[in-house]
Amino acid sequence: MSEIVLVVVAHSDDESISMAGTIKKHVSKGDKVFVISMTDGVGSRKETNNSDTIKRKKASDKASEILGFKWGECFSFSDNAMDSYPLLEIVRAVELAKKRFKPTLVYTHSSADLNIDHKVVVKAVLTAFRPQPMEICKEIRLFEVASATNYGNPSITSTFSPNLFVNITNQWPEKADALNAYSAEMREYPHTRSIQGIKNLASLRGNQVGYELAEAFEVIRKLED
Repeated sequence: MSEIVLVVVAHSDDESISMAGTIKKHVSKGDKVFVISMTDGVGSRKETNNSDTIKRKKASDKASEILGFKWGECFSFSDNAMDSYPLLEIVRAVELAKKRFKPTLVYTHSSADLNIDHKVVVKAVLTAFRPQPMEICKEIRLFEVASATNYGNPSITSTFSPNLFVNITNQWPEKADALNAYSAEMREYPHTRSIQGIKNLASLRGNQVGYELAEAFEVIRKLED
């Protein structure tokens, strides 16, 4: 049975850095994948302007084309300042997407991230998808984001402890293409957010379970009828 998959990210590019290979696998299986973002991803940077926002939008559209998902709502919460909003406001934004898409499977950030937007988004998602009778969503998975999750510390941010590993060995070329679409967000190796750095992480996650390349997730809720 095909899934309706909702990926909730703080910034466009998070979806490709964290789980492009998994998205491609879902699409290849016939699942419908929708991604919503909460900020423009560039607003907090010094000397940013409208052209930066336009470039980011073009990059996100290209990644969507490569991976086969569709963008849903792209909200305009302030980049890297999502903690300045009442959580209820963000929850209601997520609930709009929940009502529109009726997902059976949801992905979002891990709370182990250093990035404040990521931490706020996961709280909002868990609130919007809190257990209710007749809930359509049957599973929630958390992902890691290079240069965010790995910057955390267990004494401050908790720990990302994956219990699901998705083999993306055959999907790596598409993931690399999606990352190249976001070339302005990539860094030079050995930065953790370089394409080689992200591939190294995929290699580590794969090697932990006997795959060549993998993406890792925390399954925090799974329902079976």
